[in-house]
Amino acid sequence: MFETILENVSQKTPLVHAITNYVTVNDCANIILASGGSPIMADNIYEVEEITSICNALVINIGTINDVLVESMIKAAKRANVIGNPIILDPVAVGASKLRTDTVGRLLQEVKFSVIRGNISEIKAIALGSNTAKGVDADESDVINTNNLEETIAFAQALSKKTGAVIVISGAMDLVTDHEKTYLIYNGHPLMAKVTGTGCMLTAVIGSYCGANKDNILEATAAAVSSMGLSGQLAYDKLSQTDFGTSTYRTYIIDYMSQMNSDLLNGGLEIEIR
Repeated sequence: MFETILENVSQKTPLVHAITNYVTVNDCANIILASGGSPIMADNIYEVEEITSICNALVINIGTINDVLVESMIKAAKRANVIGNPIILDPVAVGASKLRTDTVGRLLQEVKFSVIRGNISEIKAIALGSNTAKGVDADESDVINTNNLEETIAFAQALSKKTGAVIVISGAMDLVTDHEKTYLIYNGHPLMAKVTGTGCMLTAVIGSYCGANKDNILEATAAAVSSMGLSGQLAYDKLSQTDFGTSTYRTYIIDYMSQMNSDLLNGGLEIEIR
């Protein structure tokens, strides 16, 4: 289904500038490499414009923000807008503090994003102004189910129309949408939530896929989400054959991402298009 997307990543080896949080920076760099891209993790305000200028995509993750870092993010993002590079925003724990909410508000006001990826509580905090985030985790009352799926699609599409960005809501079921077309992706495994940084890693993979497919952001994003989810499934299958735990599981996820191709993805893809 996503043959061209994966082929472009393999052929172009997109250079991804990731200004991300120090908790997961190494995992993000490794997953970008595993996905077929090449990472640059530069956040010094005096070089971010130069670095962005030589890259194919920019990833911004507010997991561990400070005043200087925010200015670096905005400076890099404005440069990416000028040269037409896709920018992916991970609004970690937006709604959990005034600082995070204000920072995301400023970013959305000053920068045009290509993709915004978060859990359901983070996306609701942006779209509806709700404040149900529990740190970096989604509130249980926000979980997408059959009763609220249509409502969730509607507000995600409305947010996409308002921001011009593809919206990704990560969870047991992943939702990827623009203002018209929605992908519901059922790949993944619950154990992924027990490994710090799988969400950050997903955002980084989206950066890699979008950097190689600038003219097809929606499908590139859906392919990235599907690839990460399937890597989590396959990694769990392999883990279940061992006596190891979550640290090994993280390694297996990266291993399977490094092996991802269209045959493997199409063989395990669980997706619905609306």
